[in-house]
Amino acid sequence: MKKLIIIIFLSFISCGSSDEKATVTPIPSPPLTAVVLSDEELLNLAQKDALKYFWEFAEPNSKLARERYHTDNTSLDANIVTTGGSGFGLMTIITGIERNFIPRLEAVSRLTIALNFLENADRFHGAWPHWMDGNNGNVIPFSPMDNGGDLVETAFLCQGLITLREYFKNGTVQEKALAQKADTLWKGVEWDWYTKGENALYWHWSPNFGWQMNFKLEGYNECLLAYTLGAASPTHPITSQAYNQGWARNGAIVNGNSQYGIPVVLNYNGATGNVGPMFWSHYSFLGLDPRGLSDQYANYWTLTQNHTKIMNKYCIANPQNFTGYSEKCWGLTASYTRNPDGTSGYTAHQPNNDTGVISPTAALSSFPYTPVESMKFLRFLYDEKKAQYVGIAGPYDAFSPKFNWVTPRYLAIDQGTIVPMIENYRTGLLWNLFMQAPEVKTGLINLGFTSTQHGF
Repeated sequence: MKKLIIIIFLSFISCGSSDEKATVTPIPSPPLTAVVLSDEELLNLAQKDALKYFWEFAEPNSKLARERYHTDNTSLDANIVTTGGSGFGLMTIITGIERNFIPRLEAVSRLTIALNFLENADRFHGAWPHWMDGNNGNVIPFSPMDNGGDLVETAFLCQGLITLREYFKNGTVQEKALAQKADTLWKGVEWDWYTKGENALYWHWSPNFGWQMNFKLEGYNECLLAYTLGAASPTHPITSQAYNQGWARNGAIVNGNSQYGIPVVLNYNGATGNVGPMFWSHYSFLGLDPRGLSDQYANYWTLTQNHTKIMNKYCIANPQNFTGYSEKCWGLTASYTRNPDGTSGYTAHQPNNDTGVISPTAALSSFPYTPVESMKFLRFLYDEKKAQYVGIAGPYDAFSPKFNWVTPRYLAIDQGTIVPMIENYRTGLLWNLFMQAPEVKTGLINLGFTSTQHGF
């Protein structure tokens, strides 16, 4: 293994109340000395750092993931729980248990609190809202009409619940009870309700506004998992017609274009022949294993790997001549961004929407697809720019060499894909757990998928 010397500056900056910190076993950090880190040791460090967001900076009452954590304003939205990010957090914590980064008994206790919270939180035909109040589980509107069920965020949470069930189902009495609760929670989602009687899934339903948001889930974007779990549900399943007509648009999802000589494979919504933000190859694929996975529209390993290679080559080509883009500094996805007036905003960075901002989660969560290219970025972060770009819970959400700008902030959905996807690269842990669930296999088969990796 290639080894480089890096200086690890320890001294964890504590945030939050002393009472909250007293109930959490801190994640061990390396000693305050100059050490030589192998690639494997550096991957451990990156996973430990990102895990802190969901372990030491979780919402204190629910133990689920806070929507955001701003080191420059630690009280902002302190009790807003995010549903999808919490699903990613469940998978992050499972990885932390497996690697002995956190105590198993303490993790089981905290996960039990989290699932009890979800059991009593607001649900809308089984779907959780995008945001919940961590104090009481009440819906917090994400936008004026988005005060009901969010099916896509719910799918990301269910991905974590199914993975958790598979991890703990043969454990201790307490672990088996936790697995059973996860099973009950995910099976309570009424996927068929969210078709509103059509051959398609819809993102939102509100008890006040009904279907007024009218957001149909059409491919290709981050929503593949919702159709997978809808078809997998043993209680409220959707039909294959919904997938083929709604998601795949009767075959219009297929794209014959190439970028940098690499096939794009599927039409990325809003990208006009190019690829979209990298999270489209992450959110559904924390559990859904693209290796050897195919249906009539795509080979999903080719799709996700090509997406990442195109993004890497785009940043190296750097058509807008942004300062800092290179083979070791690359990756565009949805994250905080720098607005033209210097303030912070949020946008889905992609080749068609490039603001000169790099989002660390883009390359780090792509380790399974481009391990060499992603390792170059990881070493850039930790060997060269740790003091500027890495904070108390891993890499900050976004930075821009062009504007000499970095946001000292974190978002659950960005931090939450780093640990699971690095682990899938290293051991396939989350992929194997999720794909071994019998209903997941049934759902994929019902939609016409095959998997050489998992034998169906």
